[in-house]
Amino acid sequence: MSKHTKLFKKLVIASVGMFAFAFALVPLYNVFCDITGLNGKPSLERAKVSSEVDLNRLVDVGFLTHVQNEAPFEVTVDQAVVTVKPGEMNQVMFSAHNLSNESRTMQAVPSISPGLAAQYMHKVECFCFTQQILQPGERVDLTLLFYIDTEIAEDIEELTLSYTVFDIVTAK
Repeated sequence: MSKHTKLFKKLVIASVGMFAFAFALVPLYNVFCDITGLNGKPSLERAKVSSEVDLNRLVDVGFLTHVQNEAPFEVTVDQAVVTVKPGEMNQVMFSAHNLSNESRTMQAVPSISPGLAAQYMHKVECFCFTQQILQPGERVDLTLLFYIDTEIAEDIEELTLSYTVFDIVTAK
């Protein structure tokens, strides 16, 4: 066997190995995040209403919105920060405006920082649960109804819920 044949085999094996590693990276990352709780991805399922409130504690919850890749939307929040008691139901209003002259569908994707706090943010109602179809120039009010779990770690005194807004499809 020539020197080039051995080198070729090694390169093929290395290429296949790199492809397999890249293919497995996302599932491995998700498993790692689920085990460590470091992902910052909140649940996208409707939470049950809280039954108890911790009256002795306050947590600051900040809200950010970001429109991705020049999507033709403007999304704002009425209150940038709210101070809440763990377990207490809270409502925050957002406003979305379709800046284009076409019907558009937007999807808000949430993330929470610090990532360890994601498991304690419970959304009972959220515009992120469904895609929002906005007609040309339409402005709509969007509701977030949430609570922070009473089991949240004592050292977490503030967290940020950030929404990235995507233009999904043009509605027909």
